Amino acid sequence: MSFISGMVTSLKNNKRVRKNALGILKENGGYSQKTELYFKKKATKSQLREIRETLKEENRKSFRKKIIIIAIVFVVAIYLIGFAKF
Repeated sequence: MSFISGMVTSLKNNKRVRKNALGILKENGGYSQKTELYFKKKATKSQLREIRETLKEENRKSFRKKIIIIAIVFVVAIYLIGFAKF
């Protein structure tokens, strides 16, 4: 009968009023009087471009590392499966 109490709890949780993200921003001061979302820190287009390029380079390096690790594991697995004596 524990599944019934789980169902009741789920129904109670579904009834609660949820706040949306913009409502939370409005309460915490991240929302201006013009009802437009604004941020205190600004970045120029060149700074955004630099950030974008550094993130792309970091992602490429991370991807290469993952591919190398997977390739090594794959080669070792093939070696062990092919030459292991059972």
